[in-house]
Amino acid sequence: MNCKQFNSISLEEVLLSLGHLPTKQNEKEAWYLNPFASESQASFKLDKRINAWYLYSEGVGGNNTDFMKKYLKTSVDEVLDWAQKQNFSSFHQQQQIKKSEPNYKIEEIIDLKNPNLKNYLQERGLSAKIYDYIKEVRFTIGGKKLYAIGFENLSGGFELRNAFYKGSLLKKDVSIITLNSTGQNISNIQDRDVRDVAVFEGFIDALSFIEMKKYFAGDILVMNSIALLNKSIEHLKNYSDINLFLDNDTAGIKCKSQIIKSFPEAKDHCGIYSNHKDLNEFLIHRIKNDAVNKSGKQSEKFPQPDKLEEIKQEPEIRNSNSFKMKR
Repeated sequence: MNCKQFNSISLEEVLLSLGHLPTKQNEKEAWYLNPFASESQASFKLDKRINAWYLYSEGVGGNNTDFMKKYLKTSVDEVLDWAQKQNFSSFHQQQQIKKSEPNYKIEEIIDLKNPNLKNYLQERGLSAKIYDYIKEVRFTIGGKKLYAIGFENLSGGFELRNAFYKGSLLKKDVSIITLNSTGQNISNIQDRDVRDVAVFEGFIDALSFIEMKKYFAGDILVMNSIALLNKSIEHLKNYSDINLFLDNDTAGIKCKSQIIKSFPEAKDHCGIYSNHKDLNEFLIHRIKNDAVNKSGKQSEKFPQPDKLEEIKQEPEIRNSNSFKMKR
C-alpha cells in the first residue's frame, strides 16, 4: 500500500478501527475528542467531503498519513506497514466501485454583478474598491443552483462566500496577489526582486486590508486554511519583510507563533485590532464608530504609522491593472 492508496481510505473508518467515535456528525463532517490527548470538548474535525482532518486545539491537520504519523509517532514507512496489516473495507471497495463524479459543477465565473453579493460585501465593510480582486462564481451542488463571491488560489480553486454559504471548490491552496504601482506582473517568483508580504488567514481579512490601506506595494498571501500553514511558510521564504495580520484566537496565535519561529524578523500587527477577533471585525467596528461620531474619522485612520512599524508607503494603486494573481 502506498500513501495515495492509504489516503483514499475513509478516515472515519481509520478512526473507528482505533476506537474513536464522533461526538456529533452529519453528512458533511464529524467531530471527535482529540485523539492525541485528553480533552472535554471536541476539537478534532473530519471533513467527509475531502477526507481530511483538522485539530483546532493545536492548529494542525492533513490527510490519513499525516494523522497516523502523529498518532503512532512514527515514519511514513511504518505507517504504511501498519495500514497494510489492517482490513479496511473502503480500500477493498475502491477496486470494485468506479470513483463517483463530483457532486458539484461550476456553471460560470464572471465579474461581480449580483446585488445580493454586493450587499453582503457592504455588510462586511467592503466597497467597490475590492471588486477587482474577486469573482462571482455560479455553481451547482447536488443539483441546487448557488452563487457566491469567489477568491482564486494558486491552483485555480476558489474560496467561496455569501451570506449563507462558506466553502471551496476544486483544489485547496494558498492565494498570492500582487499590489504595485506599475502593473508589472512577474509570474515566476524566483525571477523577481524580494519584496514585502502581508499574511492573512482568510480572504475577507485580506480584502479588509486593501479596503483600509491606501498605500502598500508588495504581495498579499492568504492561507485560506491553517492546515496550509507549512505550504505558506515555504512561500514566505521568498520575502525579506513579512507582516502578519492573523486572527486573535487560539488557532491564529499558534499559527503566528509557528511563522515567527521560522522567521524571527516577521512583524505581528494584530495589536491594531487587539479588541477584535480579526481585521474584518475591526473594520466593521470602525465604520460603525465613524457613523456615530464623524468627528472621530481623523483619529481612527487606518493604518496608524506607529503601529504598522515599517510597512513601506508607496504610490497609491490607481487602477485594476495594478492587481495580478500569481500563477
